[in-house]
Amino acid sequence: MLAQNRQFQFFSEPTYIYPVVPAYCATLMSQSGHDVIWDDAIAEQKTYGEWLRSVERIRPDLMMIETKTPVVKRHWQTIDDVKNVSPETKVALVGDHVTALPHESMENSKADYVIEGGDYDFLLLNLARHLDGVEKLEPGVWYRNNGKIESTGRFKLNHILDGLPFIDRDLTQWGLYAYENGNFKATPGTYLMVGRDCWWRKEGGCVFCSWPTLYPTYRVMSPDRALHEIGYVIERYGVKEIFDDTGTFPAGTWLRQFCKGMIERGYNDRVYFGCNVRFGVLNREDYGLMKKAGFRMLLFGLESANQETLDRLNKGITVQDITDGCRWASQAGLEPHITIMVGYPWETRHDALATLGLARRLMENGWADTLQSTVVMPYPGTGLYEQALENGWFTVDPNDYDLFDMAQPILKPPDMDPEDVMALCDEVYRAFLSPRYVFRSLTRIKSWRDMKYSARGAVKVLGHLRDFARMSGNR
Repeated sequence: MLAQNRQFQFFSEPTYIYPVVPAYCATLMSQSGHDVIWDDAIAEQKTYGEWLRSVERIRPDLMMIETKTPVVKRHWQTIDDVKNVSPETKVALVGDHVTALPHESMENSKADYVIEGGDYDFLLLNLARHLDGVEKLEPGVWYRNNGKIESTGRFKLNHILDGLPFIDRDLTQWGLYAYENGNFKATPGTYLMVGRDCWWRKEGGCVFCSWPTLYPTYRVMSPDRALHEIGYVIERYGVKEIFDDTGTFPAGTWLRQFCKGMIERGYNDRVYFGCNVRFGVLNREDYGLMKKAGFRMLLFGLESANQETLDRLNKGITVQDITDGCRWASQAGLEPHITIMVGYPWETRHDALATLGLARRLMENGWADTLQSTVVMPYPGTGLYEQALENGWFTVDPNDYDLFDMAQPILKPPDMDPEDVMALCDEVYRAFLSPRYVFRSLTRIKSWRDMKYSARGAVKVLGHLRDFARMSGNR
């Protein structure tokens, strides 16, 4: 499940995230007259054999595969399998890993194309038109020419997001992703992306994030364009909750105009809205306005409770910003979700426990509703990957990409073994089991919808506990 995942992890309990950019891609292709098949074998719960037999039966002219570091070698083999059953099918790889290392996948697989950057919805359409003989390839495409690997040059993020059509959610089987998702209290739910991707660009953004590789510059559609699509999914599909997966939701004037539009159009009474936000930017008034506009869950990247780590990650925030942001958002009636990471190669166990302590305090005080814990993974193309190479932080071969799947740490903290790091991830989720948090959660249940949401969340938490307990060797 790669869609919109800035970090990759295998889950015991499924969470199906609607892949917005591929969905725009399919819509653009279809509206341009191409026959499009939406083929998400994981969300459809097909076996690999079933999927491959469908490829052999359909024999598509062009196939796009989104890939990421932990599964890129697996996808190289997948391309071999595709070529065996459908030799004429041309395959294009997209994603942050192949954007960082495009030549690698061209050399190590039978991929016909690598499309760089995050605008692969626009570029796949350009490629299809090129194959039809009606357009020249845009910058950002790698291809083969008489056995030689060539490129059209560095990709450009010059496509206008307001020009995108509304996603054809029937074509892209939106119902597969509308229910099994922990971000939705009300279902059916769906996703949008009003921007690409995060406006925090000081010194290249957060050093661990792979998406600046795809989007080195930030663009956003207009508030009116975003509101039009929200109205469309409410009326056409009966959507009850929307999560916008822009890396960081626009702030300032854009946010205020958007909130005003949600209120004026009455969408605030018809749909919940959630998004990714940054600490240290919004104030009490912003959170209050967002609540009035129908916002519910806000996803914050906390990452660490240690100022040195926040500085080294280039987060541009303070620990006090974290506490203030969670407190102000919760006091406005919003539901903060916090994400933290463990296993930094410079953090001691004492440092990691400080982060765990802050997360627990935020949860027990009611200033954070939910949390998520992950192991630090330095993907190629990120600043953290380069630092890990320079400082010898890797405990594995940095080219052994299969080990980047979060099943174990691949960076060495000063005083912790891999089992210790995984046990800490397990311990983070146990914050949900503290008596104060459980009591506070029970007092917030006001409806059957709240009850179902809490039950789904409990299942997800137990799944994460099983994941990290298995990885750490505990039972």
